[in-house]
Parts: sequence; C-alpha cells; structure tokens
Amino acid sequence: MQEPSDGLVTRRVYPPQDVQVGFYHLTRTSFEAALPALLNRTLEAGERAVIRCQDTGQVKMLDEALWATPAGVWLPHGSRAMGHADRQPVWLTACDELPNGGAFLFRMNGAWDGALTGFRRIFDLFNGHDGDAVQQARLRWKEMKQAGYRLTYWQQDARGWRRAG
Repeated sequence: MQEPSDGLVTRRVYPPQDVQVGFYHLTRTSFEAALPALLNRTLEAGERAVIRCQDTGQVKMLDEALWATPAGVWLPHGSRAMGHADRQPVWLTACDELPNGGAFLFRMNGAWDGALTGFRRIFDLFNGHDGDAVQQARLRWKEMKQAGYRLTYWQQDARGWRRAG
C-alpha cells in the first residue's frame, strides 16, 4: 500500500509472475471457519487484506463470524457499513473495491471481477461440495496459469491444509 499526503490509498501494480495464488479447496469447513486462521497469519505478517464476498449477505455473515473468533484471536475488520476503510486491516466487500490498500485478496468462490494486478497474494477459497464452484475454480486455475500467475493448490484434510498437486 502507498499512502500519499492527501490521505488517499493507492495500489501498487504487481505483474502476474510476482503474484502467489493459492487455491483453497474447502471440504471440511465453511468459509467462516476457514478464514480466521488465514487472516490471522496475514495480520501477523503485517499485511492488509480485502475479502471479496459473493453478496452483501455473505459480507454480513463473515463480519459476524470474524468478531466471534476463538479466544486469543482478534481480527479487526470493517466494511462499507462501518466505514473508515483506510483504518481497516481487513476489508469485507461485495464490490470490486480496494479502499484499505490491501495487498492480499481473499476470493469467496471466485468473487472479484476487477483487475488482479493490485494484489501481491490471492487466496481463492471455494466450496468443494458445490460442483459448480469446483468447476469454476478449475477454469480460474487454467486462466491464471496461462496468464503467468504462480499457483498452488491446497486441500483440507483431517489436520488442516495439505498442499496437493
């Protein structure tokens, strides 16, 4: 993130070969259960994130879930309803916006129609129990591979995440 003197947040541009994209195949848990650990690591690394949801209902559901994380984990975040985007380390949205300057994008079932060049890392989480979501993730993988992104594939197992393929 870059912050000019006028207080506006701008984004850097990262070419695809400099962007790490992790596809996270959810087979054991929901988005609400999987996100806290990933976001906690993001914040511990000093990064900001944007969570792009499918719709405003998912924004509300994730907002509630992130405030109800287990003891010892605090995930400060905001959305349009709360405002002050420039102060929010995690921004929940149903729009293609980047008001907090986050360099990490969390896509829920591939949500995000905007340019991906403003992100250094992308987490593509998709529901493994939804055949359409799995098929769409395969298409995104193929497109991103052809575009030159650095891809990894993660699948849930009994102990957590396992890198596959």
